[in-house]
Amino acid sequence: MSDIDFNRAAGATLAHIEQALEVAGLDFETPADGIIEIEFDDGSKIVVNRHGVARELWVAARSGGFHFRPQDGDWVDTRDGTPLFTRLGELIAAQGGGTVGF
Repeated sequence: MSDIDFNRAAGATLAHIEQALEVAGLDFETPADGIIEIEFDDGSKIVVNRHGVARELWVAARSGGFHFRPQDGDWVDTRDGTPLFTRLGELIAAQGGGTVGF
């Protein structure tokens, strides 16, 4: 995957995440290009960011860090193959953000 293709795919995925967070009514910020910070009532955050060098999307949550690479039109966890939207939904629910439909 070229840098252009990666940035296009990552940008589309991040935009989709932002849209789903807006629909769910969750608070989030985009402090820089390629970064989404989801904020929870207890003060905790989940950070989703694009990592161009590794060509991955990274997620940092209270329960740990996760790396996702593009595979067959999806983003999958580099450890166990869980799709990004599945894992992110689980992490949001675990931190008290309810259900988000990706």
